[in-house]
Amino acid sequence: MAKLLEKVNSPADLKKFRLRQLEKLTEELREVIVKTVAETGGHLAPNLGVIELTVALHYVFDSPKDKIVWDVGHQAYAHKLLTGRRDKFHTLRQYGGIAGFPKRSESPHDIVDVGHSSTSISAALGLVTAQDFLKQEGKVVVVIGDGSMTAGLAFEGLNNAGHLKKDLIVILNDNEMSISPNVGALSSFLSRKLTGPVARRLKRELESFVSHLPGGEHLVTAIRKSEDAIKCLLTPGMLFEALGFRYVGPIPGHNLETLIDTLRNVKNLEGPTLVHVLTKKGKGYRPAEEEPEKFHGLGPFDIKTGKPKTSKNKPPSYTSVFSKTMVRLGEMEPRLVAITAAMPSGTGLKAFSERFPERFFDVGIAEQHAVTFAAGLALGGMIPVCAIYSTFLQRAFDQIIHDVALTNLHVVFAIDRAGIVGEDGPTHQGQFDLTYLRLIPNMIVMAPKDENELQHMLYTAVKCQGPVAVRYPRGAGEGASLDWELKEIPIGKGEILREGEDILLVAIGNMVYPALKAADLLAKEGLSATVINARFVKPLDEDLITEWALRTGRVVTIEENTLLGGFGSAVMELFQQKGLRFPVKRIGLPDKFIEHGAPALLREKYGLTPEKIAEEVKDWLLHQERPDIRVLTA
Repeated sequence: MAKLLEKVNSPADLKKFRLRQLEKLTEELREVIVKTVAETGGHLAPNLGVIELTVALHYVFDSPKDKIVWDVGHQAYAHKLLTGRRDKFHTLRQYGGIAGFPKRSESPHDIVDVGHSSTSISAALGLVTAQDFLKQEGKVVVVIGDGSMTAGLAFEGLNNAGHLKKDLIVILNDNEMSISPNVGALSSFLSRKLTGPVARRLKRELESFVSHLPGGEHLVTAIRKSEDAIKCLLTPGMLFEALGFRYVGPIPGHNLETLIDTLRNVKNLEGPTLVHVLTKKGKGYRPAEEEPEKFHGLGPFDIKTGKPKTSKNKPPSYTSVFSKTMVRLGEMEPRLVAITAAMPSGTGLKAFSERFPERFFDVGIAEQHAVTFAAGLALGGMIPVCAIYSTFLQRAFDQIIHDVALTNLHVVFAIDRAGIVGEDGPTHQGQFDLTYLRLIPNMIVMAPKDENELQHMLYTAVKCQGPVAVRYPRGAGEGASLDWELKEIPIGKGEILREGEDILLVAIGNMVYPALKAADLLAKEGLSATVINARFVKPLDEDLITEWALRTGRVVTIEENTLLGGFGSAVMELFQQKGLRFPVKRIGLPDKFIEHGAPALLREKYGLTPEKIAEEVKDWLLHQERPDIRVLTA
């Protein structure tokens, strides 16, 4: 018997199915998603939780005429399967394959390129406003999770949408809020009845009749308030009603019939409407249901056991070393507190939260608040460590400047997932942090060459004064043995790892080991290279870099960051300030958004492997004669 999913090449095909077929289709979608993510890795629990909702949305609305905007987009796998990408779905998150997030270049059904949270309502409000200006037809629907509602941007969008009274539908996908089954069932019943065509017609007729009676205006207001009062009494909708939205729900998010009936009714409503849908993360796959946080985003895994398919011989990850070091630092320093923005496991702070629950703060998806909250803690005498991924810390750029650096507060930024992240693609690559941090006055910026240096840098960051950032990559470390005794690294001091006469290689962070290996390859070609582990992007070790630049006469900088304004730019600025004219070659990421793909493959493509570095240096040296030192210093 042919599978139903094989008959779906666009959302229009769904409309031919009966309810029972749609329910069977949701089972097929779950099976395909679990099997695919088990091979490719990805976001599993969020996608399993919205399958019925996705089917109902595409059954009721007419995408892409009706625009469905996914917040974050990490829950849009079923959407991709239903919008013409079924045959390519096995390439999910693979280089050259389909992205793990909505991407406009992939499909007209993907309305916004997205990967960060809480942007959907503002973007959708812009879309519906543009439609009004251009006299275009079609609904605009947002799907946003309860976690994304913790961000201020979501409420800014809600506030503006309620004020403008635009015809916007917001689906609140709630998989965390605790609401009893009885209340949920009753409010679901009320919402379906109060938004149905009969109820709407009766309400209009009643309001029209009453308005012509003496004092009718007051009676109409009373009728409207009575409906609102019933809903607010039995549901958590008072906040959204206060923001100018008609509140519908909560309704069960895995009951297709209820979802379809409610969405059909809501489709005919005018003005801003919020539909509150209750779902379960990981629905249909037991390991994901039991541990939704673990299965939120993960690598390849075994379907039967749910255990990851990872090599047992890999060195510990930078994140795990950060995790253990934070616990040690917490034991040493009673003023140390840890902050995360909804990523306790991802950032490695779960162990700290269990050991020091009173000193751990998960502020939700609110990076701006996290940084300013950290500033307040620092003002109060605490030592806050703000652990946020590189790509997400971008969201708090102004807070870093205005609330932390301006007053030189001692806040430690632990920046995980710096550099190439891989399969999550351009929205998640941590390729800008060296650039956007080094331009901030008072900021110390450092990056460890390996996991052992990471623990010493964290210790140093806690001991020093002022704002300090430690950036480190995703994934396994270099296999360096970990010192038990933690040591302070002198601020702004690098180290020489290898001495040579022909060229100077200055590397930062996870590019130090590739630089060392590149030096080995160059030696086989008869080229002798000095290798410096810069350690600090700001302040630079000016004396060390200048001394060895003068000795060799030719300099190559290596970083896993965009070249624009990055580490290499800092070195060139140093030479310019000192009046030195060295030939300098910068190796790093180009001025473009880096696509999704395995990190090793992307590093190969962008010239950040030892072999590519050696080849680039050798080719460059063919056109660079060793300059006269007198000319360099003239």
